[in-house]
Amino acid sequence: MTRSRSLLIPLSALALAAALAGCAIGPDYQRPELTVPASFKEGDGWRLAQPQDVLHHGAWWELYGDATLNDLQKRLVAANQTLAQSVASYRQAQALTRGARSSFFPTVSADVGKTRSGQGTGSGGSVRLPDGSTVSSGGGSSSISNSYSASLGVSWEMDLWGKLRRQLEADTASMDASAADLAASRLSLQSELAQNYLQLRVMDRQIKLLNETVEAYQRSLKLTENQYNAGIVTKADVAQARTQLKSTEAQAIDLKYQRAQLEHAIAVLVGVPPAQFSLAVVDAVPGLPQVPALLPSQLLERRPDVASAERKVIAANAQIGVAKAAWFPDLTLTAAGGYRSGSFQNWIETPNRYWSIGPQFAMTLFDGGLIASQVEQAEASYDQTVASYRQTVLDSFREVEDYMVQLKVLEEESGVQQEALDSAREALRLTTNQYKAGTIDYSSVVTTQATALSNERTVLTLLGTRLTASVQLIAALGGGWDSSRIASEGDAAASR
Repeated sequence: MTRSRSLLIPLSALALAAALAGCAIGPDYQRPELTVPASFKEGDGWRLAQPQDVLHHGAWWELYGDATLNDLQKRLVAANQTLAQSVASYRQAQALTRGARSSFFPTVSADVGKTRSGQGTGSGGSVRLPDGSTVSSGGGSSSISNSYSASLGVSWEMDLWGKLRRQLEADTASMDASAADLAASRLSLQSELAQNYLQLRVMDRQIKLLNETVEAYQRSLKLTENQYNAGIVTKADVAQARTQLKSTEAQAIDLKYQRAQLEHAIAVLVGVPPAQFSLAVVDAVPGLPQVPALLPSQLLERRPDVASAERKVIAANAQIGVAKAAWFPDLTLTAAGGYRSGSFQNWIETPNRYWSIGPQFAMTLFDGGLIASQVEQAEASYDQTVASYRQTVLDSFREVEDYMVQLKVLEEESGVQQEALDSAREALRLTTNQYKAGTIDYSSVVTTQATALSNERTVLTLLGTRLTASVQLIAALGGGWDSSRIASEGDAAASR
């Protein structure tokens, strides 16, 4: 009968815990209200996204059809150190979530020990030693004893008010936010690599253009020198031809320096010292891909930074529940049992057995407003994350609009610039023929040559800008990422 009574309180506590199992203090998460437009303002002329294998599995850079770029992107994922930092941060978030989940289970501990103790009894004199210490001079006695113990303990905090569940909800959301941050970091680095590589290929074309121009100017200089030797032109024409040649040679040398910088940046992105990395010069420049657009509402699921911002809102919302749960008492069930004896030989025997079991309620009765301030802090933190989430969404809309209009305007500008280049080439052809016929002086040829070269370089510059804008638009649309795969993509990255 006594044993049944001793178990009555714990069993009652378990029953109460089961009755309150569905309760969780604090507000349940609801996505903050957003103003989402029906379509993009600059979306005229863009087709909506269609199922594409390249975008579906995330390898959006394959749209450019460049094998070297594809290989560099694989090397980036495998060796980039900035990305490795993001992976490590995600693994920390995973560990924190596992730690929060472990709070739902009992804690079991074991202890085995021996204690030796002594106590003086009786009375007696003492003698002072030279070092100032004293010792007993006799007349008393001392008692020394040994104590052996072995115990097993169990402690279990019951989640009556949902504090542990809210904490797990917050940690899980933070882990998802970390996975989205990892995806955002990877997308940013992939975008940077693609932009650098495409600019390097455009620069290869510019170097080739300048080298071909230098060869043409060398022929012009030779022609002018021959005409000067024949007494047809003045020495000033020779000087102008030489000036034009040397100026163009200097421009070609300057581009080599800029190309080297791009090559060094690519080397660091793929985790290689610049001294151990090089890219061969290639004449071909990847073509502009067809970039499908999305509806604004779809952007919320495709952008990893937006997904991360929302997961942080979920975590902040759950922390409100954790803070409010501090108003209510904590219930902890504890049980312990074992053996305790003063003799080693009969240590583990029934007479030396002991046990204890019982619940423990604990709550704060007065804290000077500490809990209230923590709840207020959690609510303010939630409001902050909501504002950050809404700002992130607005920025994502702006970026897409910016790159859409940039690509449209650049396409129109490139068409007009190509017409200007065609005219400049025709003017150069006519002017060169007139100079050879002796009807005009060389200064007219120099002017026409400079105009033609300027237009040639402008066309290539516009091509590079359009390629960069296309990469930026793809990144602004989320690349091939989708928030439905947020956890699995993070786990896959962490396992590599």
